Amino acid sequence: MKLAEALQERADLNRNIEQLKMRLNKNVLVQEGETSAESPEKLKHELDASVERLAYLMAKINKTNCVTIVDGKTLTELIAEKDVLSLKISAYKEIVSTASFSVSRLRNSEIKIKPTISVVEWQSEIDNMSKKLRIIDNKLQETNWNTELIE
Repeated sequence: MKLAEALQERADLNRNIEQLKMRLNKNVLVQEGETSAESPEKLKHELDASVERLAYLMAKINKTNCVTIVDGKTLTELIAEKDVLSLKISAYKEIVSTASFSVSRLRNSEIKIKPTISVVEWQSEIDNMSKKLRIIDNKLQETNWNTELIE
């Protein structure tokens, strides 16, 4: 199995587990004399099997990410770099948005509000980081489809 397939299955399992939890919650209480629409025991069995499979995949994905080297870095390091870069881009975008806010003055005697940063320079830095993020993401995607999951 390719790493990308394992990642897709992990995402599917996470969604399935959430759905099973909701279905269980809807079927654990019934009015006296009624029966539940679905068997809570059957749903519990499905939930347990999904959680067990998820634990297996998470361990194998983490192991594969720790030993797979791309451009001198492990996949784990690349993922961390991608996550931190995304966080930084988000923070910078918020700052640029605040600095770009314009306050209109009705009279020249009113207080003038102006940015303390160069919005153009910060936006340029955001653009550069966004490009780097795309490159890292593409490298991760390519590697995920070319790497066998370590079982």
